Amino acid sequence: MWDVLVIGGGNAALCAALMAREAGASVLLLEAAPKARRGGNSQHTRNLRCMHDAPQDVLVDSYPEEEYWQDLLKVTGGITNEALARLVIRASSTCRPWMRRHGVHFQPPLSGALHVARTNAFFMGGGKALVNAYYRSAENLGVEIRYETRVDAIELDGSRFMAARSGAHRFEARTCVLAAGGFESNREWLREAWGRNERGEWPADNFLIRGTRFNTGVLLKHMIEAGADAIGDPSQSHCVAIDARAPLYDGGICTRIDCVSLGVVVNREAERFYDEGEDFWPKRYAIWGRLVAQQPDQIAYSIIDAKAIGRFMPPVFPGTVADTLPELARKLGLPEQSFVKSVTDYNAACRIGTFDHTALDDCRTEGLIPPKTHWARPIDTAPFYGYALRPGITFTYLGLKVDEHAAVHFGGEPSDNLFVAGEMMAGNVLGKGYTAGVGMSIGTAFGRIAGTRAARAAAQAKGVQHEAA
Repeated sequence: MWDVLVIGGGNAALCAALMAREAGASVLLLEAAPKARRGGNSQHTRNLRCMHDAPQDVLVDSYPEEEYWQDLLKVTGGITNEALARLVIRASSTCRPWMRRHGVHFQPPLSGALHVARTNAFFMGGGKALVNAYYRSAENLGVEIRYETRVDAIELDGSRFMAARSGAHRFEARTCVLAAGGFESNREWLREAWGRNERGEWPADNFLIRGTRFNTGVLLKHMIEAGADAIGDPSQSHCVAIDARAPLYDGGICTRIDCVSLGVVVNREAERFYDEGEDFWPKRYAIWGRLVAQQPDQIAYSIIDAKAIGRFMPPVFPGTVADTLPELARKLGLPEQSFVKSVTDYNAACRIGTFDHTALDDCRTEGLIPPKTHWARPIDTAPFYGYALRPGITFTYLGLKVDEHAAVHFGGEPSDNLFVAGEMMAGNVLGKGYTAGVGMSIGTAFGRIAGTRAARAAAQAKGVQHEAA
């Protein structure tokens, strides 16, 4: 019998497996994906948000606990567990030496990654390199890994884990860590969560999935139906406005359109619907997918002019280009008169101060609804560019309720041998909203806690069995 069974193959699962193995436990890891697609959504990540009180290698200046907490509080609108959030924040300050020991390397951010040199540590080679490093380390330490093994059921005795089932296969272990992701690639569940809107549309039908196709939520649904305490709104997620031409799955970070704060965004009727300059892009980019999802046809268009070029990370696909605004409207299939009026009204409302895209500057609109609070400059310099946007779901926030020991709860009471980490419990910290890099902070913190706790519980179980013998 295994000491620790880890279900999942992304960052949180790997952190749990490594910590449990380092504690002396025998570990079996089950990954639903084939080896070539292993790693869940973690393979698409690129950084980790880190608290630090002074400059540290790739991190400049400082990013103290209270500022990190206030950033998280703002994006979640207060829908977060402060004790668990602060646990994540503090853990983010100490995890990097451990990550390096397992082969993860860091680098300063690229010049186009605005505003995050102080707050986020970037992985050299991105998330794929991180995942590969963890797998190499796990294999070297003796963690057994089985691919293409989707767990669809858990056997419980009350709140105690007994075994996991994958089809006809049964896996017994003394303890278990659940880290199998959310349900973002389950179209039926997304449809159910989002429902039908007032226009008779099913918004989820137009969602693209930025991450893995293997996060179908089968295990999450099974656990909730088995009586595990759930937390979070099923319609809330890390939902980004991405290039409408992105693939249905696995587009990852490169599908993001990062010029929103440098121009205006209009819907299918060529109307603006939200403040594009509300705050720094890394703090607000993850609200735009939900905003687009609320628009007709779940589509919108980011509009910039030549002045914006070179100020943001260029997208993979070139934008639609035109020499005049009417021509751009026609190319995008938008109502020409309404489009020109929206841009003209915006231009007239701009009150230009000192433009600075690295600061919350004083370039704003006046008398315009919705306003643009910062970085408002007229869109008046040809050529003009347009990018069609769709909602891109990264991961969902409905999950299992936990405590500081990462224990799964049943009826308010923690299990003594079943733990959870990563997307399956992120909703304890993220009720809504997102700020860049915090998902990896949550996965790393709770993955390490879950692995440590699982190994300890397994050792205790073996001790009891030894005494009984």
